[in-house]
Amino acid sequence: MMTFLKIGTKTRSGMKLLAGTSIMAASLLMATTAFAAPCMKITLTGTQGGPPVFKGQAGAGTLVQYGSDENKCGAVKLQFDAGRGTTQSLSKIGVPVGKLNAIFLTHMHSDHTEGLTELMQLRWHFLSKGPKVDFVVSEDAKSPRGHVLSGRNFAKHIGDALIHSGEMAQRLAENPKRAPGGPADLINVMAFPPASEPTVVWSSGDVKVSAINSRHIPGHASYRVDTPAGSVVIGGDAGNDKPKPPRSSSTSEQVEKLANGADVIVHSTIHPVMGPDKDSGFPPPIYFRQSTATDLGAMAKRAGAKHLMLTHLIPPMGAPRQGPYPIPGGALSEASYKDAVTDGGFGGNTVVGQDLVTLQLPAK
Repeated sequence: MMTFLKIGTKTRSGMKLLAGTSIMAASLLMATTAFAAPCMKITLTGTQGGPPVFKGQAGAGTLVQYGSDENKCGAVKLQFDAGRGTTQSLSKIGVPVGKLNAIFLTHMHSDHTEGLTELMQLRWHFLSKGPKVDFVVSEDAKSPRGHVLSGRNFAKHIGDALIHSGEMAQRLAENPKRAPGGPADLINVMAFPPASEPTVVWSSGDVKVSAINSRHIPGHASYRVDTPAGSVVIGGDAGNDKPKPPRSSSTSEQVEKLANGADVIVHSTIHPVMGPDKDSGFPPPIYFRQSTATDLGAMAKRAGAKHLMLTHLIPPMGAPRQGPYPIPGGALSEASYKDAVTDGGFGGNTVVGQDLVTLQLPAK
């Protein structure tokens, strides 16, 4: 039987009763506040660097979730890039593709996009009545050689192979309630013009996502997510605007601007051992358009970040080669990457990416 005590009852032990009740109320308030505390989770859904495949690693991708302890930080789910295997990675951590609120692409390279077709096909198959998912990409970008990189066209034609093979028609014959245009019908394209200053491109409640134009290929963008629980920058494959030395750093000045004061930086990483002076045979133009682990350490220090998450590793840890290119001195370890970051002066927490590694803010 539960007894409710009235505060202020005049009894011989009235003062003790009032004090005890106040302590109970304060404890309940503190417990409720703690239970609903805001939190953010950052999960590397894929850490493979480039088109090669090594030991089943998923293609590039980062999931950012925000909420409170009450919903396990999962009220808002944002996927940045969707390389091969993204759907499988999400399933391993219990995140259905239909629960994603928005998908952001840094650029139109296959190792960052090819998992999106599978993800949207699955969403169409079981959630054809919606809701649509916001698809945030740069506006079409024309390259110096004349071809156009287009997130809009990618979304528009995402189901073409299945449409032209007849598979889509067969599925619609089984269930005519599905969206007739295929998975493209479930994508809400939100294209933004490139900008040299951080610009808000998506928001929902307490969550704000900003973007900045950065160099890798035309149309490349980097993103920052700000929430009451903390902030994270997803640099993508950004590199310095100068395509080769001499230059002050391999990292992007725009990304550094975006990362100023951020808690976490997630960034693609190339190890200096792959440089042209190390005899790996790795193509210099590709090496120079990536950010080295050492320069990322220096950038993270300047930006004041607490955590640096290395992803899209070139080469993968333990790999004897990057595609056809051998690793000078043999396979790299976690320590190899951390040492390179330390050489850049970063003294915070360095996470060397493995698929599904997760960082939570604030730390438990």
